[in-house]
Amino acid sequence: MPLSEKVSHMSGFLNHTRRTMITGLLILVPVVITYLVLRLLFDFLDGVLQPAIRTALGFEIPGLGIISLLFLMYLAGLLAISVIGKQMIRFAQGMILKIPLIGVVYSSSRQLIESFSGTGSTGFKRVVMIEYPRADTWTVGFLTGMTTDEAGHPMGLVYIPTAPTPNSGWVAILPIQDIYDTDLSVSTAIRMVLSGGIVAPPQIRKSALAIERQPGI
Repeated sequence: MPLSEKVSHMSGFLNHTRRTMITGLLILVPVVITYLVLRLLFDFLDGVLQPAIRTALGFEIPGLGIISLLFLMYLAGLLAISVIGKQMIRFAQGMILKIPLIGVVYSSSRQLIESFSGTGSTGFKRVVMIEYPRADTWTVGFLTGMTTDEAGHPMGLVYIPTAPTPNSGWVAILPIQDIYDTDLSVSTAIRMVLSGGIVAPPQIRKSALAIERQPGI
């Protein structure tokens, strides 16, 4: 086999290996992050409850942290949908927001979760596309607000997420005519970003942005 063919085959093999490993990394990163968060909560609950159970019963209960976590999530959900629970949560959140530093971190985290879940007045309710980084190259973003420039022309604020971590990104302010609506749901767009484009719908339809359909602003 000629040397040039060997080099070509080796280059193709290396490119295939690199693409495959990157694809695997994009799939594993969200799984690992989810595991670490749940593991942290599990260890915390298990560490708090197991000593008390051991003292009271004389033995430990395997999986107590997982059971406690599921119960706590369900209890928090029940509390959040009740009238009294909503008032209690609102009061507790108000107290937390008054604490220096902690209030800033909590407020930012809550707004981020609400945005990506599509809940609350600050949530990402509208998936749009803009031409970036050049003409005929499209980037997916979330329309987060509307404003005007010094001449009174309407401008849209678009949050552009980065893959595979959509919680990091940047904000673009563009003329309305440069922003296009899509038929993508927020959850579909987030899955597409998290997977680096691996998980994507077979077709994405775009249309001119309708100003009258402002997303909760």
